[in-house]
Amino acid sequence: MEKIKVVIGDRLGKGKRVAAGVEAAGAEAILIPGVGADMKVGDYMNQNKADFGISFCGSGGAGAITAKSKYGYSAEFGLRSIEAGITAIKNGAQVVGFGFMDLEELGQRLAEAFIKKSKV
Repeated sequence: MEKIKVVIGDRLGKGKRVAAGVEAAGAEAILIPGVGADMKVGDYMNQNKADFGISFCGSGGAGAITAKSKYGYSAEFGLRSIEAGITAIKNGAQVVGFGFMDLEELGQRLAEAFIKKSKV
């Protein structure tokens, strides 16, 4: 079985901890480099045929909304907790938008939730 591909874009060019968590869950992390990376989540998902995307910015919405409007990915945004992200995944979100939360636990738990949902 192929690994789930998860694109990560952070407005400030961060996201290494989230990527480490995604990989710890057994998924492939595709970390977009550079400032403004959140706005490229949809583009990278489309180019890499990724399964899931995580966007980080101050409002928690810009990258997720852009991915939704440009490519039609289902999105939830304005999220502020890991639990909210897991619920969004369970409800079918392909892209989730958070405020700044570069946490390994967030990447791992979201990837685990997406992998679990994919096997059902």
